[in-house]
Amino acid sequence: MSHDTLAYFLVCGVGLVAGLVSGVVGTGSSILLLPVLVFAFGPKQAVPIMAVAAVMSNLARVMAWRREVDWRACAAYSAGGIPAAALGARTLLALPAHDVDVALGVFFLAMIPTRRWLRARDFHISLWQLALSGAAIGFITGIVVSTGPLSVPAFLAFGLTVGAFLSTEAMSSLLLYVTKVSTFRAFGALPMDVILKGLIAGSTLMVGAFAGKAVVLRMSTGMFEHALDAMLLVAGLALLWAAFN
Repeated sequence: MSHDTLAYFLVCGVGLVAGLVSGVVGTGSSILLLPVLVFAFGPKQAVPIMAVAAVMSNLARVMAWRREVDWRACAAYSAGGIPAAALGARTLLALPAHDVDVALGVFFLAMIPTRRWLRARDFHISLWQLALSGAAIGFITGIVVSTGPLSVPAFLAFGLTVGAFLSTEAMSSLLLYVTKVSTFRAFGALPMDVILKGLIAGSTLMVGAFAGKAVVLRMSTGMFEHALDAMLLVAGLALLWAAFN
């Protein structure tokens, strides 16, 4: 079996698991799948491939929870996030591949204490603060691929839970990733072979995301916290290892 065939099998297998995790906890698909994409296709291709796949993953979660989207929160978050995501994606294209790996790894590891710090203070945000959060997170999304761990506390702090949280976060992320994909395409970083790889990876994420809805209401808060931290730790260390080896 060739290296390319093994790479696609690995991407699809991890994609199913990543889609399931994302469907259950509202985040994690990029965290789990990105290191595999980096291994299979390299960091420069992995980022636009993941952007295409993330569009499909978020679309699946929106479809699964479509009746519970909070459109007011989605509009506020996206108003700041969409232009910021385009700026972040353009910034990413100017970075060396090594720096991309380091930025991704450091970001994921930093989210472990940051998310816990925000949660411990039990702070709540208003609609305009959600819009500001969207701008900040949108720019980071353009650079580091996945901001699910950061957008989770933002939407929870606004008061969204369970289906409303999963659907609204997914719809907002969908709009940001469409912007990011469009920016990649405009600057020539999204050739047809990258799009096809993204569609393959994204299709497995969609299957997993739909399967995740069946178990989402059974997951405790403690399980969610531990699973999210574990994903951040593994993905962050894997990307830093790739950067320095």
